[in-house]
Amino acid sequence: MKKILTLLFATMLIDSANAQQHLKVLVINAVTGEPLAGVSVVLQKTNSGTTTDNNGQAELKNIPGGKQVIVFSHTGYETKTAAFIFPLEKDEAVEIVLTGISEEMEEVVLQSTRTSRSIATTPTRVEMIDGEELDEKGNMRPANVSMLLHESTGLQVQQTSATSGNASIRVQGLDGKYTQLLKDGYPNFGNFASGLSVLEIPPLDLKQVEVIKGPASTLYGGGAIAGVVNFISKMPGQKGEYDLMFNQSHIGQTNIGGYASQKKGKFGYAVLGLFNFQKAYDVDKDDFSELPRSNNFIINPRLFFYPDSSIMIMLGNSFTKGTNTGGDMQVIKGDPVPGHVYFEKNRTTRNTTTLEADKKFANRNVIKLKQSVSIFDRHINIPNYEFSGQSTNSFTDLSLLFLKQKHTVIGGLNFVYDKFRQEISNIHNARSFTTGIYLQDTWDITDNIKMETGLRLDNADFKNNKYSKNQTFLLPRISALFKLTDKISSRIGGGLGYKMPTIFTEQTESMQYRNVLPLNEVVAERSVGGTADINFKTKIGGDLLFSINQLFFYTVINKPLVLRTDGLGNHSFINTSKPITSSGFETNLKFIFKEDLKFFIGYTFINAKAAYLTGNRFLPLLPKNKLNLTLMYEKEDNFKLGLEGYFTDRQYLYNGFRTPSFWEFGFMAQKTFGILSVFVNFENFTDQRQSKYKTVANPPHNDPGFDDIWNHAEGFVVNGGVKIKF
Repeated sequence: MKKILTLLFATMLIDSANAQQHLKVLVINAVTGEPLAGVSVVLQKTNSGTTTDNNGQAELKNIPGGKQVIVFSHTGYETKTAAFIFPLEKDEAVEIVLTGISEEMEEVVLQSTRTSRSIATTPTRVEMIDGEELDEKGNMRPANVSMLLHESTGLQVQQTSATSGNASIRVQGLDGKYTQLLKDGYPNFGNFASGLSVLEIPPLDLKQVEVIKGPASTLYGGGAIAGVVNFISKMPGQKGEYDLMFNQSHIGQTNIGGYASQKKGKFGYAVLGLFNFQKAYDVDKDDFSELPRSNNFIINPRLFFYPDSSIMIMLGNSFTKGTNTGGDMQVIKGDPVPGHVYFEKNRTTRNTTTLEADKKFANRNVIKLKQSVSIFDRHINIPNYEFSGQSTNSFTDLSLLFLKQKHTVIGGLNFVYDKFRQEISNIHNARSFTTGIYLQDTWDITDNIKMETGLRLDNADFKNNKYSKNQTFLLPRISALFKLTDKISSRIGGGLGYKMPTIFTEQTESMQYRNVLPLNEVVAERSVGGTADINFKTKIGGDLLFSINQLFFYTVINKPLVLRTDGLGNHSFINTSKPITSSGFETNLKFIFKEDLKFFIGYTFINAKAAYLTGNRFLPLLPKNKLNLTLMYEKEDNFKLGLEGYFTDRQYLYNGFRTPSFWEFGFMAQKTFGILSVFVNFENFTDQRQSKYKTVANPPHNDPGFDDIWNHAEGFVVNGGVKIKF
């Protein structure tokens, strides 16, 4: 009997050891504490594995009993192995910490392509500005993102008003209206709000910025002719993040801001608060401000709910309120006198509510709902004239991502509603409603060849007080990635695009929409374009990393919308049969020595012409050649030093005159003492500015005209401050 019991007990032990076990894990970033999605969790020497979800969680099943080794790997992170003895004593999630590897293998998961792939495996060419660069540029201009894109090749932040300081983002020489601006994938910055969009996005809560150059119609529809700029916010992690920032410049700008986020259990939060104040600044003493007196306030709380490891729900609300007043310094000071009466005052209020819900299934398929409602109210005042109105925008997108062998497929539909209501007069009242359905397939043909094809069908309905128009657009797109060797890769892509008519452009913004007639019998602009690049990277001598990327691009816009002026001084838009073409190339070189010393060279050549123009036909306010030079030296968590130089070629103005070329230089330094960082920035220390060549304001003094802005308005700026990270 005793032998039978012993044999039975031994059998039970063997069965227990051989029973199929499971392991729950939570994988986080070693630096930020944020959960890592897409981490491969594999039982060593087997094909048994899974990947972490959006919350960094995964469950590996069917693990044999006894000692087993689990391998955790993710692109851009050091592979980690861990040994466990099964069955585990506790059935709880084990925390796994992954450490990012050096910049030579920096491959970040992209969000703009919606496929959760890294840059290295995405056929679409996407450029990324990461957290380190965001931190550096945030030191230079904490109020908004206008400096973030300054050194990127092919991008130009174009100031559109001499008095208000409004600006737009141009991609590869094309007007800002052809660039789709997104915040976390939400397109709430178009039409009436477009001139102030760049000035109302702060960098303090940004995780990264993703830029797609060329047509991006499949996922983003109309307006993405030149490309997409997507500003990605930080997400709360298990390790809380608490940042405070104070900045002061010698020209009267003050910025005070803070960001806080953390995830605890099933709930998380993130909140941004920022106050900006700018004194009116007249650098050339001509009685007109180069920088308006302004103040604005931004508050953006977001709440997160995680019912389980497969579901994420986010609800957020962003509120911005601001006022800026430029023009005659006497008026700005509140002491107008005869002959000193001109001003331009902008008062804006923006409220955007966002909702996002993600559900990840066991087979890693994902269904996602995104919804936003944005209300933008703006009042523009100059002497004896006011333009004011309210823009209401609603965006809904429902998509399904599913994986099948070598294919990543995303399909969905979205609805975009946009309404503008003019307050004093109703002549510009308009509304548009666009319905779209799209399908995109990313195919891993081999390990070295990947292809992405997409098709979108949009129906756009536009109506104002003059006419109505319904149009349908079929938008194919294709891109491919070729890994020729372990050091050389190439991407090529192209597609179609369109842009619905609007009166809100860079040109009409600069004239405060005075005497602009309503749209009448115009149709959408249509485009075809493409890009092709080749990338080479290598190590030289073990310590020096060198890479070069060469990009070529071409875009043609048919039936462009052109502003014409009649004999009475009224401005109206018409479609012309003569196209706009933009072609050229970008060259980017990087030298990184021991990860501490970095030297970047960026060159852009753009040949952009409008066939409807007379004479040279070059698009105005566009340099044909531009050179960016950046030298950085840093010791992580210790100090940073940076020197920048920019060359801007000659530009044609709207009146046909040609500007001189110019150089500008900047220097920044930052020193870190534990949680405290002190920074100083000398922007444009050679004092390059437009008023050195000619005054921007033209007589008469009581009703001036202003030249196009092609250079710095304010000149040399020194700013400095402190940042605290808890």
